[in-house]
Amino acid sequence: MWLKAFHLIFMVTWFAGLFYLPRLFVYHTMTSDAVGIARFKIMERKLFWGIMTPAMILTLAFGIWMLADYAWELYGSSGWLHVKLTLVALLVGYHLLCWQWLRDFAEDRNTRSHLFYRWVNEVPVLFLFAIVLLASLKPF
Repeated sequence: MWLKAFHLIFMVTWFAGLFYLPRLFVYHTMTSDAVGIARFKIMERKLFWGIMTPAMILTLAFGIWMLADYAWELYGSSGWLHVKLTLVALLVGYHLLCWQWLRDFAEDRNTRSHLFYRWVNEVPVLFLFAIVLLASLKPF
């Protein structure tokens, strides 16, 4: 149960960052003064590298540890686990997209509007619902 507890703690931390970073992008896009832009760049970088990425790595590490320890025998017969792992892989892709957007902002080459980031901000919610429901209910 310790593995699952730490997996969940780091998953919650990772999702907090996935929810907050695009929100920072919304505000960054709407900012025009140099001091505000510099502040957002620092906040975004610290959130991504100081919280989100370590939380993602630890979430994946504890998840893999659980698979290796006791869930691996379920892998062949549990469709829900296949879907969950696919969604986690897609979520890692979303994380990498956030990194690309972070770099765009850091180099002052963002071309997207605040509306784009408002919509993108909702994507992790869909992943969260699906992953938690799959892991909790194990529907198939």
